[in-house]
Amino acid sequence: MKLSFSFCMAMLLGALLAVPQTATAQDDVMAAEAVDATAPALQGADLPPLLDRDLFFGDPEIAGGTLSPDGSMFAFSKPYDDVMNVWVKDRDADFDSARPLTADDRPVGGYFFSQDNRYLLYVQDKGGNEDFHVWAVDLNADAESETGVPPARNLTDMEGVRALIYDVPESDPANILVGLNDRDPAWHDVYRLNLETGERTLLIENTEQIAGWMTDLDGDVRLALRTDPGTGETQVRPIGEDGSIGETIYACSVIESCSPVRFHPDGDKVYMITNTGDRDLIEFVLFDLNTQEETLIERDPEGQADFAGARFSDQTNELQLTYYNGDRVRLYPKTAAVEADLAFLQENLPDGEIYPGSTDRSERYVVVRVTRAVDPGSRYLFDREARTVTKLYTSRPELPVEHMAPMQVVRYGARDGMEIPAYLTLPQGVEATNLPVVMLIHGGPWARDSYGYDSFAQFMANRGYAVMQPNFRGSTGYGKAFLNAGNKEWGTGAMQHDITDGVQYLIDQGIADAERVAIMGGSYGGYATLAGVAFTPDLYAAGVSIVGPSNIITLLESIPPYWEAARTMFATRVGDMDDPEERAMLEAQSPLNSADEITSPLLVIQGANDPRVKQRESDQIVVALRDRGFPVEYMVAMDEGHGFRGRENRTAMFAKVEAFLADHVGGRYQADMPEDISTKLAEIMVDPATVTVTDPNANAGTPDVSFEDATLTPRSMTYNVVMNIRGQDMALDGARRIITEIEHDGQPAYAIVDHATLPAAMGGLAIRDSFVVARGNLKPLARTMNQGPMSIEMGYSDAAIEGTMSAPQGSMPMTKALDAPVVADGLAMEAALGTLPLEVGYTAQYSAFAPATQQVQDHIITVTGMETVEVPAGTFETFVVEIDKVDATDDMTLYIDAETRVGVKSTSVLPAMMGGGTVVSELTSMAGAMTSEPSDDAAGE
Repeated sequence: MKLSFSFCMAMLLGALLAVPQTATAQDDVMAAEAVDATAPALQGADLPPLLDRDLFFGDPEIAGGTLSPDGSMFAFSKPYDDVMNVWVKDRDADFDSARPLTADDRPVGGYFFSQDNRYLLYVQDKGGNEDFHVWAVDLNADAESETGVPPARNLTDMEGVRALIYDVPESDPANILVGLNDRDPAWHDVYRLNLETGERTLLIENTEQIAGWMTDLDGDVRLALRTDPGTGETQVRPIGEDGSIGETIYACSVIESCSPVRFHPDGDKVYMITNTGDRDLIEFVLFDLNTQEETLIERDPEGQADFAGARFSDQTNELQLTYYNGDRVRLYPKTAAVEADLAFLQENLPDGEIYPGSTDRSERYVVVRVTRAVDPGSRYLFDREARTVTKLYTSRPELPVEHMAPMQVVRYGARDGMEIPAYLTLPQGVEATNLPVVMLIHGGPWARDSYGYDSFAQFMANRGYAVMQPNFRGSTGYGKAFLNAGNKEWGTGAMQHDITDGVQYLIDQGIADAERVAIMGGSYGGYATLAGVAFTPDLYAAGVSIVGPSNIITLLESIPPYWEAARTMFATRVGDMDDPEERAMLEAQSPLNSADEITSPLLVIQGANDPRVKQRESDQIVVALRDRGFPVEYMVAMDEGHGFRGRENRTAMFAKVEAFLADHVGGRYQADMPEDISTKLAEIMVDPATVTVTDPNANAGTPDVSFEDATLTPRSMTYNVVMNIRGQDMALDGARRIITEIEHDGQPAYAIVDHATLPAAMGGLAIRDSFVVARGNLKPLARTMNQGPMSIEMGYSDAAIEGTMSAPQGSMPMTKALDAPVVADGLAMEAALGTLPLEVGYTAQYSAFAPATQQVQDHIITVTGMETVEVPAGTFETFVVEIDKVDATDDMTLYIDAETRVGVKSTSVLPAMMGGGTVVSELTSMAGAMTSEPSDDAAGE
């Protein structure tokens, strides 16, 4: 399997939108209870039956599918324990004979077979945080009784690390090549990863800010793609046999596109896409690495669209077909055999868009997908040798395609004369006049909408809405002039004007009721929604923003570290925050700063773990509207990220959207919903009155915490610790803390050691956190964390934290450069807080390193009052100390005894990725002062 370079780069620089568009069918749902539409155009209309929303947004009966390299097996997605997981069956067997391979509590997305057919590999993150790990399942392993599936091994088990898969080389089936940003969160080093042992071998340490890597057909890393941090220029560089990175051999500017795709069989040439120079549309070329000459292979024969992709033979490595995405996708066969195959498929399959997919290594068998704009379609198995096609499955067999609405390709003129391509879906059974409208805006914004089945468009059309999907300037696929016309044109500029002009087009055509137009979208589409209701408040009757940024400045300030290569691109296409004039432009383009102008009802939707558009972006627009007394509705899913993947969350979200739009725009909606969806909807709706936003400048005058001349009293304490996760209480066993005086590298120090055993439901592992801090100022010196067989050892200096992460699979170095010294973290910090001059109103700030995320986290501590606290160890008069983690949700309240300065109780919120649970700790006993180290329970030198 060869993964294209551009595919890997898409993980880094791709579109922001990740809102799942999965639509599904269940065997027992067809029609739903309807509420009468309020839009005059829909009254008395002969609309199709109101279809259950689960047909559109529930889990599919079957989805996806890939053949094993030897063609003997077929893996696919199907619900297991009500979550989309991976199943496998023999290629020609019935689906009833399939067995589940994964039992994840979060839908499993990407998966594939190892080259030797031994493992099923898949990627998964935690709660939408996009720190994807690579997992392996042995296809020959027996199912475990507890899960019903074979055991899965996390091959990249490191918190806060995002794995990228670069290659699955056929020449080395025991290994794959991965990128890991464990050493530096911004840049991925290249490793060889052994699938059997999990051993990782470092191949290239990324010290030159390389954004991506490309292997040749033998699996050797041959090319590096670097983005110049000053100019944003994309540079293609060769890699020597010793791993050294050579000088640039191909380059394109920040407003151009170029990327290698796949090596030529001769090893001296590489297929590339490029629009450098005076070319507008992206072309497909062959580039000679030695002569640095390029040869044109193909540009769009219709002169309409960028080159979109190619298909190569894994058997012969020859180019088989190319494709372009204009108004619709067009395929161009490049061999006589593929041309004959496509002709055969068009003759023997139902009408629709044909997409050849997975093949076995011999390329005898091909999985073929057939779709239509009114039908998500089916998959077929094409036997090229026997010249037969056999239907594999229909993903949503209960979806009545006869009631789906056709999609039209439309074009309209923007106010400056530019032509804007778009897709329009009109409801069946009603004249296309004076209709309620939903403007559905894609994310990215450097992405595009395409012709084909769209679950939300069909869902809204069934409710009686016309749905318009404009590819505004700045969208990809239409050439670099169209793309670059969107540079720095957010919000108050031409990108938003194109959307506004699309509304006017529908009004001028008589399609739209000017009083019944809504705007909705995810990510950039969410931003465009907020911009629409803020900058054109009279245009929209309602808005739905899904993970939409409200302030461009705070958005750019919080982009994930692994997008470091894209900073110059953001400055070019969005705006440069460091330029005073452009910063002022970005401030003006931020809907948050025009929140007072919003007069349209607004529904804001957010995933708590979103790493791209932080929850603060939604919180702050909700608070701004609430504080001016304007009604706003808010939804936050604690176990989601940049879009909702879970079935209950997804279905509940669209149930709310449906009712919200019906109330404010006037379409039909389904009044009933299953109990689990109703419960979930109530759970994820947030009262705006409870939302708070931390002002990033609020702590500017807050003094830094100081532990100068601080003294700890050696002692031993035990605690009752209870975790509540998703409504279930789980107690830690043997939780105790020991403080002793020791010598560390000849320096007087304290050892603060915490012990506990996790609940059986969480693995029952013994955990130990040993922190060494200097006597006199409590400066962190060393830390060792153990959880079962895994450990982290760290040494602290003012400039960096360096250490080693160890697991049964092997050990890896860890380095975190520091801009400024940090203080101790975790339970050691709790002990240290008692040394501060606590009094009601006392406040201070500090920064600490969190190993789980490998980031420095800012904290604000405030003594909010005094309180009498009763715990098993007795009754204490305590200071109530609030610990606020800036830009995080896992805050803590600590109750510190005013006499002994010992923490006697704490309540804390778990990180959102753990479902937003809580932890309560209460002191049960405390021993007297200890002057010597108690056996091996405390940290040594």
